Order: sequence, then C-alpha cells, then structure tokens
Amino acid sequence: MPHNIRWSEATLIAIDLETTGKYPLDAEICEMAAVKWRGGRVIDIYQTLIKPSTPMSQEVIAIHNITNEMVETAPTLSEKIAEFHKFVNDGWLMAHHAPFDMGFLTWEFERARLPLPKNPVICTSLLSRSVVSGVSDHRLQTLARHYGIESGTAHRALDDAKTCLEVALKCFPIVGSDCHLTHIFDAQTRSLQWANFSIEYLIEKEIYRLLVRATLDKREVFLTYDGGSRPGQIRRVFPLGIVRNPEGDFLVATEGDEVQTKRYYLNKVNSVRLVADGEF
Repeated sequence: MPHNIRWSEATLIAIDLETTGKYPLDAEICEMAAVKWRGGRVIDIYQTLIKPSTPMSQEVIAIHNITNEMVETAPTLSEKIAEFHKFVNDGWLMAHHAPFDMGFLTWEFERARLPLPKNPVICTSLLSRSVVSGVSDHRLQTLARHYGIESGTAHRALDDAKTCLEVALKCFPIVGSDCHLTHIFDAQTRSLQWANFSIEYLIEKEIYRLLVRATLDKREVFLTYDGGSRPGQIRRVFPLGIVRNPEGDFLVATEGDEVQTKRYYLNKVNSVRLVADGEF
C-alpha cells in the first residue's frame, strides 16, 4: 500500500500482545488483540487469550493479571495465529513500543509459514517522543492521562490496543491534520520494517543459527565476544532470548554462575559452540 495516503483515509490497526516473558524464542504470547479503525471510527476488534505451552510464573502474572486458570481452556497460538495474521493484513499496523510486538509476531508468523506484512509499523511511543511535550515520560498510561483517554485495564491486550489507537489519533494531527502517512513515518524518525525482525534471515549465518538453536533448546554455549570488559575472551553463557532491535540485535544471557542478565550484541560475537553434555 502506498505511503502517500492520508492517515485519515487509511485503515489503521492498533495491536498489542501480552506475553509470558520479555524475550522472543524463550517467552510465548498469552493474549493478543487488535483494533481496526477506518473512516473516523472503529470498524472491527480482535481479541483472544492464548494457552502457553508451560505454566506462567507468578512474576509474569503480577504484570498482566492473566492467570494460568484463565488460559487453561484457551486456544493455542497455532490455532489462532493465521486468523490474527489475516485480521491485521489489510491495514497499517501500529503499537506502543512496536519493536517488542514485532519481535514476537515475526517469529510466530515465520514459524507458521505466514508471510511477513509488507508495510512498516507505526510506533506510538517513538512518535510521541517527537511530537508530544509536557509529559514526564512516554509510557502508554502517561500519554492516556495526558490526553484524558479512558485507558481501561493496563497490560491487557485489548484495552492497551484501544489506548494505543486513541493516542495515535491525538498524535497524528500534531504532525498534520491532513498529512500523509509518509509524514507520520518521517516524524517517527525510525523505520520499523518487519524484515528487520526476521529470525529466518538471521539464521542464514551459521553463528547466529547456533545461538537460536541454543536458545530454543535451553543449552549453554561458549562464545567469543569482542565487547565488554574482557574482549576476545571465551565466555560460557546460558541464552535467555534473542532480540532483534533497530539499535542493534542482541542476545540476552546469563554468564557462568551469575544470575544477572547481560546483553551480547550479535555483531560483536565472533564464535559460538554448543556446550556438550558433561562438559565443564
């Protein structure tokens, strides 16, 4: 779809996910929602809980208040991902902190052999930083209070998707009441293309394919890292997730016996080897 369409004439689809953790490959989606807007009004809504493959921790439940009992009879993601993909495929997607949602959805679309959406994504967090002043931060709830938006229950997918849409509809006229989507993307200052979040593209390189395998299989690796306080040294790490990010893709892992997580930027990883069973 062309970028030169006026935002007021576009089909806008605000999305939100709730997950069982922070990082793709390790955590799973437990709720997803989308709100479709066209012609000045909401024309359709999608929402479903998703049953993860393993029980959620109390730490995660405390964030979104989705309990294991609530998802016990919910469909699995494999039963719903194609339906969600179809729902969001006829408009311009947006989300608050869009890279988070894009990271999870790109992985799940690819696993389901569904094509990635072609259009870039609008991030209301990035956009608000460019056009909204007089707020203490650019969190979704802060922006909702700033604009007097009824935000419902925070960290529930449908309410957050609705709030994201309302925040966008406040931000867009600041850019220009009659402006095109091109101007919205320019104001956002960062292009969020689905291909840049692809795990399939990432694993075309053997070194990253090993990291993805280790993350999925929950196996330790030895890696050589040209960063941090010990550049070039071999480190034994336990991968917790891989994050594709416009500012640099990184592995999240713990090192040795440490509990604290660290980031290892992929462009500084020089070698990777899976730790063999019984190897120390």
